[in-house]
Amino acid sequence: MSKKQEEGRQPPAVDFRDEYPRFTPEMKQTHKLLVPDMLPVHFGIILDILRRDGWDIELLTNDARTVIDEGLKHVHNDTCFPALCVTGQFVDALKSGKYDPDRTALLITQSGGGCRASNYIPLIRKAIKAEFPNVPVVSLNFAGLEKDSGFPMDLKTILRLAYAVFYGDVLMALYNQCKPYEREEGAADAARSECVRQIGAAFEQKTYRRYKRVVRGMLARFSAVRRGGEEKIKVGIVGEIYVKYSPLGNSRLEEFLLSEGCEPVVPGLMDYVMYCAVNNVNDAKFYGMNKKGAFVFGLAYRYLHRIQKKINALIAKGGFAPLHDFEHLRKCADKVLNQGVKMGEGWLIPAEMAALAETGTENIVCAQPFGCLPNHIAGKGAIRTLKRMYENENIVAVDYDPSATKVNQENRIKLMLATARENRDRTKN
Repeated sequence: MSKKQEEGRQPPAVDFRDEYPRFTPEMKQTHKLLVPDMLPVHFGIILDILRRDGWDIELLTNDARTVIDEGLKHVHNDTCFPALCVTGQFVDALKSGKYDPDRTALLITQSGGGCRASNYIPLIRKAIKAEFPNVPVVSLNFAGLEKDSGFPMDLKTILRLAYAVFYGDVLMALYNQCKPYEREEGAADAARSECVRQIGAAFEQKTYRRYKRVVRGMLARFSAVRRGGEEKIKVGIVGEIYVKYSPLGNSRLEEFLLSEGCEPVVPGLMDYVMYCAVNNVNDAKFYGMNKKGAFVFGLAYRYLHRIQKKINALIAKGGFAPLHDFEHLRKCADKVLNQGVKMGEGWLIPAEMAALAETGTENIVCAQPFGCLPNHIAGKGAIRTLKRMYENENIVAVDYDPSATKVNQENRIKLMLATARENRDRTKN
């Protein structure tokens, strides 16, 4: 047989994009979007904005053991724990019978970094293909991923999402500074709910960019929460972004710390947004990559950092502890780890641990998910250096994986808290 005849017998090239359903603009009118739960308050604000644009969108709150079991069934057990949680939450929701598979799509954010999170969409597609072949998976990202099935983004939408993140960070900080000390049970929760409504009204009235007025409104509302003056142990939470924030991923860590009489101190999501922007700038600086893109990300970073500084000044003036200034975080990182180390959360983890110690939060939970090697290196690997730098820093690395029990996780944290109380008592004496 001639070579030409052999070539003629070969099957045609397969376009693998045809193996999964793609999300089209027309589906905005027909499909409900399901979103995994990572930051309930932040995502609640963001989803409210998208609903005002006509999207039928819902934040998933299913967190029973069946979520983890579905993840284990549908994702290879060497895949990271956050991927397992997200996939399991989607599959469990689709199996619940509450959603029409022919009119449902799944939405997930992607950073586009050197992490398995950039591969979540293929994992999710394979997981749902057998039972729900008509459900498309949509990517919300700023890195140009999944161009044929991505969430439509324009400058207006990006700007609104950025302000939503700022407001979510302020709300999270004020709530955590009030909840442990409230004299009337539920007062901080009522203040948070009212602030969410005020933020929603600002977006509806298109006054969301008047951030000083919005932040002052939140400060006034939380200042009205009557608080006791008793001293609480402050506990910082750092780590991989999903288990750092997600109640499903971290076994409701913030709630546990509150139940132990502690004040959770959680760095803002905007830190991660600016971390991603700065990494693009550093790529050009260190490796000569994408200099045009680095210029754009540099402009975005300077804009976001300027707003962050002004918001922090308002918070401090209002009598609350401000969020970290991102330039200070970068300086903290330089003491421990080069900013070229950017896989996963990279240099951001030791930077946040150092910044927490410098601002009076010496007790820290470093949340480490199974399968996230970069964050184990940047997290656990930096602890010894940080303890040499900050004599009283009290850090516990807690592993979150399908086989780890909540009891064991909480016991490790309780040991850290016992040390924290001993240190506090010794300082008093």
